[in-house]
Amino acid sequence: MAGTPISTMAAVQCAAATENFIALEHHFTDIPFWNDFIDSGSKPIIQNGYISVPNAPGLGFTLNEDAVKEHLIPEDQGFFEPTSQWDRELSWDRLWS
Repeated sequence: MAGTPISTMAAVQCAAATENFIALEHHFTDIPFWNDFIDSGSKPIIQNGYISVPNAPGLGFTLNEDAVKEHLIPEDQGFFEPTSQWDRELSWDRLWS
């Protein structure tokens, strides 16, 4: 699992619904603002090697839009902007799909 707290919490929901789930590998504990992207019940999100499964609707958290905007990559300063760059043929990845 290498992603944002949003994708991590989606993976947590999938893991909770999987009978034989064992472990969710993770690689982002060294980014100081990683926990700030979502407002969830407990902070830090990962505590003693575990993530609590939220019981709120959806993925169980609220997106902290201010924190996301604060950490946008400078050349991609849009926030939920159109992503037309993925409409071009070179982005279709037909070699693998």
